Order: sequence, then C-alpha cells, then structure tokens
Amino acid sequence: MTTDRAWTGCVFIGVSLDGYIAKPDGDLAWLTDPAPRDHVVGTADRPALVWETFYPGVDVLVMGRATYETAVGFDAWPYAGKDVVVLSTTLPDDDDRVRVARSLEEVRALLAGLGATRVYVDGGRTVQSFLSAGLVDELTVAIAPVLLGRGARLFGELDHDVLLTLRGSHATADDGLVRITYAVTGR
Repeated sequence: MTTDRAWTGCVFIGVSLDGYIAKPDGDLAWLTDPAPRDHVVGTADRPALVWETFYPGVDVLVMGRATYETAVGFDAWPYAGKDVVVLSTTLPDDDDRVRVARSLEEVRALLAGLGATRVYVDGGRTVQSFLSAGLVDELTVAIAPVLLGRGARLFGELDHDVLLTLRGSHATADDGLVRITYAVTGR
C-alpha cells in the first residue's frame, strides 16, 4: 500500500471466534489463560507472525485508553524500552512512560517526531480508527477457540471495504489459536 508516511502500521491482536477482544468487564483470561484442551493442528508452509517475531521489530506502540488502563494493571510495565502513545481525549498526561495524543492527527505528528518506522496499533477503537483512516498496513489476528457472545468488538463499521492479502497462517496445539497475517492492500 502506498503511503504518505515513513512508518508502517501493524496490528497484532487476539480475538474470539465471534469477533470480541474482551469480555464486557474487560476480562482477557479466555485468551491469556485458556482452559487446556487437546487441539489438533496441521502444518503451514507460511506461518503467521507470532509475538516473538513481531514485537522486537516494533519501535512505537499506539493504543487507546482502555488498553492502556489494562496494561497499567499488570505487575510490570510490558512496554519498557518502547515509545508508547495513548490515543485519548480524556486521559491525564501524567504518566512519563507514555505520550498522550488527543486526536489521530496528533498521533501522526508524534509518530513523525519520534521517527517511527514500525508502529504497533492496539485496542479495538484505536484499530478501528487507524483502519478507517488507511493507516494499517499489516494485520495479524489470533483467533481463539471460544465464543464470547458479547464484549468489545475488534472491528466496527467501515465506510469502505478493506482489501487484505494473506501472508501467512498457522494454528498452535497448546492454545488452539489460529493465527493469520494479512497485508492491507487497499480499498
């Protein structure tokens, strides 16, 4: 996809089979600590990205307030050594670990100022905003073997189709996740 920016926007996210990224109360245990089951998986010639190959190549993270508030609740800050931008109109700007941007335009200016090259976009509304604005170039989704029925959706309504080209896929036996990496190739 041709862009007018120096950075690549990348999404790496887990989702239930019915399209939710969190339960209504924000719970993620269905994804982070799934019940053990005997999953059967095949082999893949071109596997999708996994965290261990995706995250080291990221220099800046952009997330929404809900994702930030989840991360703040972890025992340790999970993004040490990375620049983090939180897209929020209401979050106080009092955490030295992050920069707060009030609009997508402000995020773009911050990314340019940071010299960003590979940007990890996280959080449902933030992913939706970036997709709508044409700022996502790569999308890796790990589909969990669970139906939640309600919660926070990954994708919302778009005013246009977003065309994707498959770059890799595979499943893992330990958690039953089906991982898919797509290049965003246009509208």
